[in-house]
Amino acid sequence: MGISVWQLLIILAIVLVLFGAKRLKNVGSDLGGAIKGFKQSMREGEDEAGNGKILEDKDDNNVIDGEVSRHDKDKV
Repeated sequence: MGISVWQLLIILAIVLVLFGAKRLKNVGSDLGGAIKGFKQSMREGEDEAGNGKILEDKDDNNVIDGEVSRHDKDKV
């Protein structure tokens, strides 16, 4: 009891009539750009997490030199 191909085609036709092909194309490209930007920022975050970071203690203005590592709670 799922959605058949014909039902999906009817839904697609209704969406095309309501919004138009040009507007759907713009929405699709905007969504693709947003996903691409999200993936890129995730990669940059992983790269920064893998490198050693210099952390600053805000209270005493001390500089802490260390490496950021990931801690998995399952392995504790």
